[in-house]
Amino acid sequence: MLHHHVLHHEKSKEWTVFIHGFGGSSNVWFKQVKAFSQEFNVVLIDLRGHGKSSSIQPVKKYSFELLARDVTEVLESLKLKNSHFVGVSLGSIIIRQIAVNSPKMVKSMIFAGAVTQLNIKSRFFLRLGRALQPILPYMALYKLFANIMMPKKNHQESRNIFIGEAKKLMNQEFKRWFKLTGRLTKYLSYLHHENKGDKALYIMGSEDHLFVGPAKEIVNGNPNLRLEIVQDCGHVVNVEQPEAFNKIAIEFIQKQA
Repeated sequence: MLHHHVLHHEKSKEWTVFIHGFGGSSNVWFKQVKAFSQEFNVVLIDLRGHGKSSSIQPVKKYSFELLARDVTEVLESLKLKNSHFVGVSLGSIIIRQIAVNSPKMVKSMIFAGAVTQLNIKSRFFLRLGRALQPILPYMALYKLFANIMMPKKNHQESRNIFIGEAKKLMNQEFKRWFKLTGRLTKYLSYLHHENKGDKALYIMGSEDHLFVGPAKEIVNGNPNLRLEIVQDCGHVVNVEQPEAFNKIAIEFIQKQA
């Protein structure tokens, strides 16, 4: 089972489940723990191969369905039937898959730096990455992507955190996760169709040049979706602008409770 840490609230019956992205760990939520645990019960999860879940027996091929089942196994062990999910980057895809597999488990979804669709730039960079992956050491490739996604000076803390966490991955683990990007365009289209009726909040940085545009398109015309754009902020909103992220996210959950 995935490593997880639970923080109980004395009075609240609401549960918030935090899902990090590729190369991260539950440590990326360190600026959320205090604020959220004062309002709700909190579950912090390390995904397969990441953080303290690195010892989980690997399988030959990963899928978002597998990664979603890993998370629901944890929630079932905790006897959680209905939770608010908070995800960052590729963690948003895993949450959306959970909503497909186990819709009753998902009360609402909040995404920071959500990966919703791939624009021309992101498709180009992924193709470049797949071309370079057999040649470059995995950390060199990860650092390249971190700098492409978070290029500005004010994104440095986010870059450093994700690069630091990614160093804990093994080379084979990186390859298993990176292979997931090969079918991402079609898979995101599938999720968009399946998740149309789900309630979600997207919190995006105005400087998230790869993903803020696609998020606007996804939210446009869907009354179940809400978009908040945080100014002067890059991909990892919860790290760069934690006060803004926490305020927006907590108020959203309180309205769904």
